[in-house]
Amino acid sequence: MKVDTHLTVDWHQIPDHIRKLEAQGYDGAGTAEMNHDPFFPLLLAAEHSESIELHTGIAVAFARSPMVLANLGHDLNAYSGGRFTMGLGSQIRPHIAKRFSMPWGAPAAQMRELIQAMRAIWANWYQGETLRFEGKYYNHTLMTPAFTPDNTDHGAPKVILAAVGPIMTEVAGEVADGLIIHPFSNEKYIREVTLPAVDKGLAKSGRSRDDFEITYSPFIISGKDEQAFEAQKTATRQRIAFYGSTPAYKNVLGVHGWGDMQSELNTMSKQGKWQEMGNLISDEMLEVFGVMDEPKNIVAEIKNRYGDFTDRTDGGFTFVESETRLQMVAELRS
Repeated sequence: MKVDTHLTVDWHQIPDHIRKLEAQGYDGAGTAEMNHDPFFPLLLAAEHSESIELHTGIAVAFARSPMVLANLGHDLNAYSGGRFTMGLGSQIRPHIAKRFSMPWGAPAAQMRELIQAMRAIWANWYQGETLRFEGKYYNHTLMTPAFTPDNTDHGAPKVILAAVGPIMTEVAGEVADGLIIHPFSNEKYIREVTLPAVDKGLAKSGRSRDDFEITYSPFIISGKDEQAFEAQKTATRQRIAFYGSTPAYKNVLGVHGWGDMQSELNTMSKQGKWQEMGNLISDEMLEVFGVMDEPKNIVAEIKNRYGDFTDRTDGGFTFVESETRLQMVAELRS
């Protein structure tokens, strides 16, 4: 299992931070599209590292056109010497329409087309194929030598897709190089819904799981003492409640008979009762949606529950000191 972690959001600290992560043996470092752009920090990280893999986890796909993404992916992969992976996610309608002011279609169909369009652009740049992609959502039929990159030695980056529902997950299996399973998931849902959808998508593309990388980082509830442990439980309850309020995630709760809670959480979120929402999340739910144990047992539990399908996971483990953290990372990678 490969072990990744998050890149600092402080750009001034990125050069030292990425060198430290590389020296500590992490396989990859990623960024998320939260309150900063996810691509620019990876340019700094590429400049100040040699071997660690770099990825967006995730960038919002529908906030950008396939051509913009193709350029970003090419430039980062070329500059890093082939170390960049583009992690994409769809986000939800309110964010796309109201935050990014972009059109919202049928997300799974649009995502399939977006990734296919990027690959058509890259095929033009790297293999010299004629650019003629004409779809429902995207059309790319013009490319001249002046706009074609010439530093193409490292080819196209890998593209991985974040998904929760079975339809988007199937799209990942069909057109992406890997899947990011949302932290708001659980073993039962993954085995009964996610993995069969991946297999269905892979079958469409004529590939096997050997050609596909799955990333899963469950919630981790632990701490060096009782106070830290309780604080982590509270924080995780809030995160589970936040995700659980999303209508598209109702079925993730539903596999354990908690589907009705989604409507209650959604109503509370609209009332601004963010703190109160966490009170609905029981210890049983924490156990289902995460690994909750003493630090010394965390790695073994991750491997036991998810090791047969997880190729990459997060090893930030901020609840322990640096020396213990590195021991846990080494244990995960072994």
